[in-house]
Parts: sequence; structure tokens; C-alpha cells
Amino acid sequence: GPALAKNIVTYREANGIPTRAALKKVPKLGPKAFEQCAGFLRVRESTEPLDATAVHPESYDAAGKVLKALGYETGDIKSGIQDIEQRARLYGLEKLAKQAGTGLPTLRDILAELCKPGRDPRDALPKPVLRTDVLDIGDLEPGMELTGTVRNVIDFGAFVDIGVHQDGLVHVSKMSDRYIRHPSEIVKVGDIVKVWVISVDAQKKRISLSMVRDKA
Repeated sequence: GPALAKNIVTYREANGIPTRAALKKVPKLGPKAFEQCAGFLRVRESTEPLDATAVHPESYDAAGKVLKALGYETGDIKSGIQDIEQRARLYGLEKLAKQAGTGLPTLRDILAELCKPGRDPRDALPKPVLRTDVLDIGDLEPGMELTGTVRNVIDFGAFVDIGVHQDGLVHVSKMSDRYIRHPSEIVKVGDIVKVWVISVDAQKKRISLSMVRDKA
């Protein structure tokens, strides 16, 4: 919240933030908060090249293994490794993911970021295919089928842009018929998905969505 943001600014002014890991020293910024915000903070002059990318610290080990397997060094990251995705495909994505100890969705995110470090993944997103009769939150009704674009993936679900100026939330339990541990197993930012409206609270601007028809 605002208090934590103030703590980060105060700490930065007093000590500087030379690396992402230095965030852990900010007062009242616990492990969970670090996990949530570290991926959004870029530290351009860090001694750890991955700190200048959107690769999350939890994936640094996997990113290092990817680089090594494909014959690159961490020093290559700064300018972007333009051919890394092509080289990864030739190497074999599943084989590479297994070697790096990660899943395919995370591997694809790592490769995209190493190709163009520091990019905003929202810049190149396709536009959602929207219904012409749904322009405002008041137009939504439970059971309505829509198409939207995944804008943000969080631990308990994903926010989807359905074209009504307010993103809807698909809870992780409404993403698949099978059990999934994390939404990233199913979706990533930029994916175009079909959703069904579960409920709408226009006053609180809350939209609940499902990616499974019978869970709507």
C-alpha cells in the first residue's frame, strides 16, 4: 500500500537500491511483498543483469540454466538476445524447460524477456474481440459469453479485459475443469480467452468471470 511505497522511496533515498535483493532490507517489506513486487522493479545498473529485466527473482536459476544450455552468458542480456527464441526452438522447448526445472509457460516468458529485456508485455498485445452490445459494466449479465484479453496474472487468478473499462477477475478455481496450482499453468498476459460472466457488482465495479462454461 501507500505506506510501503513510502518506505521504499525513503530507503532508496537513504541507501540506494543497487539490486533487487536489496529490497528485502526495506522496513516492513516481507517475503510475500517482495515476491509480488520484485518482478516489476527494474534495476538498470545492478551487478545482476537479470535485475534489469522482467524475469522474477524466483526464475533467476531457471534463466541461468537456459542461457547456459543455449550457449549464452549473462553479459549478453543487456542488449537483448535477438535469436534466443529461435535457438530455443531448435534445441527443443520441452527439453529446455526440463533442464531449467521450469514449466513451458515460464520458459516462454523467460525467453521473451531475454530477447527484449525491459519490454512492457502489454505493448504488443492484440486487441480483444469485443461484443458491440457490451460497452459498459451495466450491459453485463450473468451467463453472458464474452471474449477478452488477459491483462494481469496473479496468484489467485487473472484479470481479463472484456471492453467495459473494468477488468473482470477469473478466479483460479474457475479456469479449468482440472486442478491447477497456479493460473500461469493456463494463461499468460496477452492471451485471448473466452469467458462467461458469473456475477457483476456495478457499484463496487467488480466483475467475476469463469473460463469454464459449467462453472459460470
